[in-house]
Amino acid sequence: MLFNTPLYLVFLVIVVTAYYFLPKKADKVFLLGASYLFYGYWDWRFLLLLIGSSLMDYYLGMLIDRAATPQKKKSMLLLSLFLNLSILCFFKYFNFFIDSFNLVFGNKLDFLHIHVLLPVGISFYTFQSLSYTFDIYRDKLKPTESILDYCLFVGVFPHMVSGPIVKAKYILPQLAILEKPVKKDFTTGLSLITVGMLQKVLIGDTVAKYVNHIFIEPQYFASSELLFALLLFTVQIYADFAGYSNIARGSAKLFGIDLTDNFMQPYFSKNITDFWRRWHMSLSDWLKEYVYIWWLGGNRKGNVRTYINLMLTMLIGGFWHGANWTFIVWGGLHGGGLAVHKWYMSVTGHANKKQSSVLRYFSDGISLIVTFLFVVLAWLFFRAPDFQTAWFFLDRILVHTTPSNLTGSLVVIFLAYFSVILIIDYFEVKYKCHEFLEHFSPALRWGVAIPIWVAVVLYMYTIGRPMPFIYFQF
Repeated sequence: MLFNTPLYLVFLVIVVTAYYFLPKKADKVFLLGASYLFYGYWDWRFLLLLIGSSLMDYYLGMLIDRAATPQKKKSMLLLSLFLNLSILCFFKYFNFFIDSFNLVFGNKLDFLHIHVLLPVGISFYTFQSLSYTFDIYRDKLKPTESILDYCLFVGVFPHMVSGPIVKAKYILPQLAILEKPVKKDFTTGLSLITVGMLQKVLIGDTVAKYVNHIFIEPQYFASSELLFALLLFTVQIYADFAGYSNIARGSAKLFGIDLTDNFMQPYFSKNITDFWRRWHMSLSDWLKEYVYIWWLGGNRKGNVRTYINLMLTMLIGGFWHGANWTFIVWGGLHGGGLAVHKWYMSVTGHANKKQSSVLRYFSDGISLIVTFLFVVLAWLFFRAPDFQTAWFFLDRILVHTTPSNLTGSLVVIFLAYFSVILIIDYFEVKYKCHEFLEHFSPALRWGVAIPIWVAVVLYMYTIGRPMPFIYFQF
């Protein structure tokens, strides 16, 4: 069930209404049942996998906590890690490994290919569930006694498919004392959903038509048109995923549940480190805490090891996104960018603080532009289906340029879309929140929200087949 469909809106209204009026003793059971209905709508077999994974880590968490010796405790943690990653690798990466070995052994392993559907959201709920066993092992969390609370933590429908990746220590305490939503929850939730629908449906989905059309057969387009597609994908992926996150957070808020922020105006970033503090914040925070700091040692082992750790962390982050070498290159570019920025700051950080205000503003402006261009370049490897397509884009844009009569029109289209997401970002900065609509006067709030919803509903009914969220494939 996709958020950007009339079916989801009907589902949400029915579930929220029933949840609000149900007796408190039944509300969690009802919410879990509704969540499983939401997830099983795609394929009931995926639902069995979700339930099995939830039960597995619930009991492994108890075994880790009750282990008599540190060695047994570590063994239970490794078992949790092995089982979770084995399930993830089987469904998501098995064929990738076979294809990679085929490059070495000459297609002798083709017979091992399997044809299985990728369970929706498996990367998200696997990382989320692992945070539970990791934190119990590190004595930062006590295992919950309620299997119902744990299954809700993993499977509550607003965030199970594409995040945010909420850590157990953040959401389990909420679920333990979950209360009925109040008026503030409804206004905040509806504000987030409205902004999210604007981002996803009216920006992300309309932009996607240009992007997909050009990326499918790039050989038929001129250089400026290819650059236009890449720039518009920069808009699309932000609007699409930030829109999803806002709808997810807003939907959860209607049940009195707070999910973590996932975006904070990432294209305002002045360097690549700042970008990863603003982009997909729940994933970057997960990778930072559990991979970069806990597993690899962070910056505690010298400068060179710090740079290596940054690269390894982002390579893992790239691989998490998909079973394709292009994602690994995308992660490697960001890992290299983080390492270079870390080195640059160690060399010039103190000198930069002594700059005059005018020079600092100029420097910040240049840094923002350079960071944005680097991110756009990296997005090419994220979006391109293979290296051949990525190299073709780079060759046509940078080397063998071809003219187009549409350049002026393409610039206007890009600036129009980009301006809308910047306007949304402006209000988020001004009001220091994503639910900025609730800070408008009632007249202005309704004056903005009603046209958005009219346009969203009309678009839903006219496009026919809805466009899935980009991060559903992860």
